Amino acid sequence: ASLYIFILIINLFLPLVIHRCYLEDGASKGAWLNRSSIIFAGGDKWSVDPRVSIATANKREYSLQIQDVDVTDDGPYTCSVQTQHTPRTMQVHLTVQVSPKISRISTDIVVNEGSNVTLICLATGKPEPSISWRHISPSAKPFENGQYLDIYGITRDQAGEYECSAENDVSVPDVKKVKVTVNFAPTIQELKSSGGMLGGNGLIRCESAGVPAPVFEWYKGERKLINGKHGITIKNYSTRSLLTVTNVTEEHFGNYTCVAANKLGVTNASLPLNLWFLSLFHYSDGVVTRICCFLMLCP
Repeated sequence: ASLYIFILIINLFLPLVIHRCYLEDGASKGAWLNRSSIIFAGGDKWSVDPRVSIATANKREYSLQIQDVDVTDDGPYTCSVQTQHTPRTMQVHLTVQVSPKISRISTDIVVNEGSNVTLICLATGKPEPSISWRHISPSAKPFENGQYLDIYGITRDQAGEYECSAENDVSVPDVKKVKVTVNFAPTIQELKSSGGMLGGNGLIRCESAGVPAPVFEWYKGERKLINGKHGITIKNYSTRSLLTVTNVTEEHFGNYTCVAANKLGVTNASLPLNLWFLSLFHYSDGVVTRICCFLMLCP
């Protein structure tokens, strides 16, 4: 008896596979087996799978045809040819490759700064896909490959989208993303005034960072300032608050405090505003011709 062994590697998306086998003459009989299960014996079909059939382009051909190949078709197939002289066996091992597909990834999460975070990404495919992680950030550092990504003591700089990529060289990688939001207490980054003249307008800008976005309040001394009262206009945005003083008077001088708060903490910063006397001297040929005096609201 003679034995021939072949290895056939295909991708799952192929619609049809044919295992070639040939009889020696019209008196020869053939049989196809998958592992120990008989698929065909001569012209009799033993398998109940409608996808398998015998391809016979001529009297000698006895090839096994499988349509709509599935990963369950993976494994050894044996063509056994019985002749009047020497039996002949041909074995082909079918390896069905499957494109990578991410089957599970962590949902978007919200954590507090300093927490430990574990992200998970599971994928199927054949060969088994390699899992890699990437933080979508200009300052991102590379991570070790693996299904789990552990981040210890997460910081605000590590917030954002994390990309999981599953790759096995069968086709293009499968990619999915998970968003990590990092909450942190607010900090005031800048408190600045543009100043203002008596009778004019003055502006104070308060810049703050925090997640969730901070809520702003303003105080003059111990008194909370209300939008629309006493010539005060307050406009709040996600990261800044603008306080405008309309028609500046001497009563507007004093200490202004910006307060930024969220569920993780409260912070504040103060800016003293004082009235200053400003004189402008105009000269002509070395002689003072005019003197202008102003009262200004200045930091």
